Amino acid sequence: MERVILPTLETPTLTKAELAELLFERLGLNKRESKDMVEAYFDFIHEALVRGEDVKLSGFGNFQVRRKAPRPGRNPRTGEAIPIRARNVVTFHASHKLKAIVQGETPPPGEFE
Repeated sequence: MERVILPTLETPTLTKAELAELLFERLGLNKRESKDMVEAYFDFIHEALVRGEDVKLSGFGNFQVRRKAPRPGRNPRTGEAIPIRARNVVTFHASHKLKAIVQGETPPPGEFE
C-alpha cells in the first residue's frame, strides 16, 4: 500500500511587516515610508469594501461584497435549529493569470515582476 503524506497544517504567511520589508529592500524606500505605503494600500481596500465597492486588482483578482440571505442553521454540538441572520461577506476571485501561475504555468515576460 502506498503511503500518503498529508500536507502540513502550518501554512507560510506573508505579513504586512514582510511586505513593508520587501518594499524597503526592492524599491529603496525607507522603513517608515514602506510601512506607511503598505498600511495605506490596505486601508484603501478596506474602505472601498466597507462602502460596498468592488476592488479589482488587474492580474491578481477581485474582491467583492456580497449579501447573504438569512437561512436556517443548526448548532453542530446540540443539533438545535438556529436562524442565521442576513449578512454581508467579502469574496475573492483570483484572476486567470494568478490561477495559471499557481498551477505552475509560466507567465508571459513582464507579468508579475
